[in-house]
Amino acid sequence: MTLGPASDADVARWTAALGLDGLIDIHVHFLPKSVMDKVWAYFDQAQAHYGTEWPVHYRTAEQERVQTLRELGVKQFAPLVYPHKPGMAEWLTSWVLEFAEQVPEAVPTGTFYPEPAAVSSVDATLRAGARCFKAHVQVGAYDPRDDLLKPVWGSLADAGVPVVVHCGHGPLRGDFTGLNVFAEVLERHPNLTAVLAHAAMPEFTSAFELMARFPRVHIDTTMVGVPFAQKMSPLPADWTDRLVEFADRVVLGTDFPNIPYSYATQLQAIAGWAADDRLGEPFLRAVLHDTPAKLLSV
Repeated sequence: MTLGPASDADVARWTAALGLDGLIDIHVHFLPKSVMDKVWAYFDQAQAHYGTEWPVHYRTAEQERVQTLRELGVKQFAPLVYPHKPGMAEWLTSWVLEFAEQVPEAVPTGTFYPEPAAVSSVDATLRAGARCFKAHVQVGAYDPRDDLLKPVWGSLADAGVPVVVHCGHGPLRGDFTGLNVFAEVLERHPNLTAVLAHAAMPEFTSAFELMARFPRVHIDTTMVGVPFAQKMSPLPADWTDRLVEFADRVVLGTDFPNIPYSYATQLQAIAGWAADDRLGEPFLRAVLHDTPAKLLSV
C-alpha cells in the first residue's frame, strides 16, 4: 500500500484500498479565468523566474479541472484564491464563494490583503460560512505583521478557521517571507490554526520548530518531496523522524492544477514517507483524509 498509486488512473483504487471513500485536499487553486490565465503565463516564463521549466500539467478549462478532481476521487477540496494588490481580495472572495456554491466538492474559502476593509471583509466571509482562508505573503509582497492584519488574524484565531499561509522562502524569497517573520504573528495569536503551505519549504526544520511551539500549526504536503521540488528544496535527513512527532498535523495539499507533474506524483511522495514502519497506513489515512476533514469541518 505504501508504494502509492502508479498513475492518476490508479489513484481512486489506491485510495479505496486504504479504506478511504476519497481524498480531501486543502491546497487547490481555482481562480477567475482572467487571473488564472495570468498565473499560467507566469509559469510559462518559469525558466526566467526559477531557472527551470514549469509546464502546468492540468491546463484545461475550469469544468474539466473539476471533473479531473472527481475522477481522482477528491471528495472535498479547498479552492484557494489570493490577491497580489489592494482591492482584489473582496472580489476574489466573492468569486470563490460563488464557485463553492456551484461545485459540491468545494468548501467555501476566502482571502485578504492588508487594507482598511480587511477585517470587515473577513468577518463577513466567516459569517458567509467560509471554512478556510489563504494568505500568500510571497505573491502579495506584504508584511503579515501589518497592523491592518492584526484584527484579521485575531478573528480567524477566534473562529478556529484554518488559514493556509505561504510564508516560506520557496520557490523565491520575498520581502516578508521567512518563518522568523510569521512566527511573530503566531506569538501574538498563538491559537491561530495555521497551515504552513509547502511545509514552509525550504525552511522545513523551522516549520517543525513552530509546530512544537504552537499546537494549532500544521503543514501541508504541497509539492513537498516530489522529484521536481527535491531539486530545489530537498527534504532534510530527519524528515520522517519529525513526521512521526507531528503525524496528526500533516494535511494533503497538491497545488492542483498548477503543478508540473501528475497528481499521483504527490501521493507517491507521501506514500514513500509512510513506508517508515512508525507511520504506515494510519499516517496515510490521517494525511489524506482525517486531518484535513477535521480542519475543514467536512
